[in-house]
Amino acid sequence: MSVRPTRRHVLALGAGAATALALPAPATAEGRDGEDGGLQPYASYWFPDSLPDGSPGPGVRRRSLAAWRPEDDADLPFNRATVPLAARFTPPPVNGTARAGQARVSALVAFAPTSGNPSQGSGTADFYALTHWAYLDELVFWGGSSGEGLILAPNAPVVDAAHRNGVPVLGTVFLPPAAYGGRLRWTRELVRRAPGGGFPLADQLIRVARAYGFDGWFLNAETGGGDARLGADMRDFVAYLRARGTGLRVTWYDAMAISGDVSWQNELNDHNTAFFRAADSMFLNFGWDRAGLAASADRARRLGRSPYELWAGVDVEARGWDTRVDWDAAVPATGPHTVSYGFYRPEWTWKSLPSDDRSPAAFHARDDRFWSGEGLDPAAPPSGPWRPPAASVADRSALTALPFATTFNTGHGTAWYERGRRLSDSAWNHLGLQDRLPGRRWVVRTDGARPSVGFDFADAWRGGSSLLVTGPLTAPATVELYTARLPLSAATVVELTHRTDAGSAAVRVELAVESDAVTYLPVGTLPAGGRGWTTAVLRVGALLRGRAGRELRALGVRLTAQAGGTVRWRLGGLAVRDGAPRPPARPGALRVTASRKKADGTAALRLTWEAGAGGEPVRHFELHQVLPGGDRRFLGGTCGHAYYVAALRRTAGEAATCVEVRAVAGPYASSAPSSVAFRW
Repeated sequence: MSVRPTRRHVLALGAGAATALALPAPATAEGRDGEDGGLQPYASYWFPDSLPDGSPGPGVRRRSLAAWRPEDDADLPFNRATVPLAARFTPPPVNGTARAGQARVSALVAFAPTSGNPSQGSGTADFYALTHWAYLDELVFWGGSSGEGLILAPNAPVVDAAHRNGVPVLGTVFLPPAAYGGRLRWTRELVRRAPGGGFPLADQLIRVARAYGFDGWFLNAETGGGDARLGADMRDFVAYLRARGTGLRVTWYDAMAISGDVSWQNELNDHNTAFFRAADSMFLNFGWDRAGLAASADRARRLGRSPYELWAGVDVEARGWDTRVDWDAAVPATGPHTVSYGFYRPEWTWKSLPSDDRSPAAFHARDDRFWSGEGLDPAAPPSGPWRPPAASVADRSALTALPFATTFNTGHGTAWYERGRRLSDSAWNHLGLQDRLPGRRWVVRTDGARPSVGFDFADAWRGGSSLLVTGPLTAPATVELYTARLPLSAATVVELTHRTDAGSAAVRVELAVESDAVTYLPVGTLPAGGRGWTTAVLRVGALLRGRAGRELRALGVRLTAQAGGTVRWRLGGLAVRDGAPRPPARPGALRVTASRKKADGTAALRLTWEAGAGGEPVRHFELHQVLPGGDRRFLGGTCGHAYYVAALRRTAGEAATCVEVRAVAGPYASSAPSSVAFRW
């Protein structure tokens, strides 16, 4: 079946009929064969076995999955995710319409084109920095094209950020329609059986997921012309991949039918049930209707499966929150939900930013509206035609263990700060450095005017952003930040770093904590006009006597302005811990493994190191350039043990530049540095 043509980027390529999923357009990969000598690592992509005819486009590297070996993969250290998948729980919903234990949300996101997608972020803040993990159950790293590669592995920053919030990430296997370059031989190669049984490329997919540290595969077979034998082979391939890949997820897209040809069903029926049985879940094509979803849910139950393992596709690529959706077919406002649903290309909130304001703050304001609703209040979701996830789906939280710390770092910014000092004026993005952020954006309790709450990038305590509350406070306002299940003992302390900006009225600040009841603990009063960052440490365990051994279930702040004045209050850091923070061990064996001097006077470097023994668990590593006189310039960070510096800048004609790597623990305590000299 074809779907409405407004959702198809590929129509510009002159193809005939629109099909189900769009191909991200390829782009030139800067530096693949450029003056950095090919040092820039990129996200990996492959063909099943044979390669297409003709020469690849600029920056495209064509490779065979059948020939891949981890020991030969020079970019693997830069692409390997290291953050484990966090456990999470479902707190009581914040509104009366969201339901726990029912519908969930999947998302297919193209963070970048298939080729030329840097492994560890890049030097721009104009990036899809997804932060609404609380509503997601699964993220698909979408991509693939017949000219570049059909099998796409997620890059490490996306996986690390998702895992920190308890969200699994799937790579993509995309077998495109013939109109867009698909070849049936690639489908046959994928499901080719070994002489003694088994599927060699299924084993390769499992090896890739294990080596790269992600959670499974999204299978999308859209190349037509197959027969019943091919359909049976594909069914057995999916079942084998799921059975052999213990702990990995397999999601099947509703395209190929058991007949072996492509026939989008838009429901679960006799033509695709075999694939649903073989997989963990199925993403239904976008032409579903109310009767079809109800029948699909009934069929899933008869198979002994949950109907919420069916994702009803919702295509938001072209119109975002103006997309027309029959929400009551999938997630009725009254009565049980029918199925789960999946967003196709929610990065619309970023792609559709106007050219005159593509700032990080503008993006997050739009993204908050997409997930929380136009009123930006999950406690009172809107009743209009757009039904945001906050209105139907219960959010989840990964705050279950101490220490917990956040600096409200969204994973991109226009500068980098440490302890309130700007250590780099360069724009950047790297989702692996993203903090666990408030899941409910934004719940504010007040009897007066509601202030504006959002991420701000003009100043930060650490990272690239902070939380800013602005507007007149005609009555005390409580900003709810985190739901949690954090252990509470007599030694538990909460640390809060905050400030007022120029033009702000004086603000009285209280910490709102919930154990068996909500308690407001005084933090202090910040003077009007802003006087820099200040840190308060509250001995919450001692202040909440008699509640030790219980849990902290929620964290927030209550703000009161003198005489109802206008405030600009900024929260730069929040930490919960037992005792003083301890640093991790110093990294070891730091070395430059490859380098190249460039015509602009900078140098590109590949660096690797090893984790130190002992000490606190490492959250991530940070790299700095040591400047003459002892100051430091931030170069970047990663959760892994390898990093690519795109442009090391020589300072004052120095003969050698010192690069330092520090390990950073969860509460942002840094290790002693390891250093290496790069000689010019």
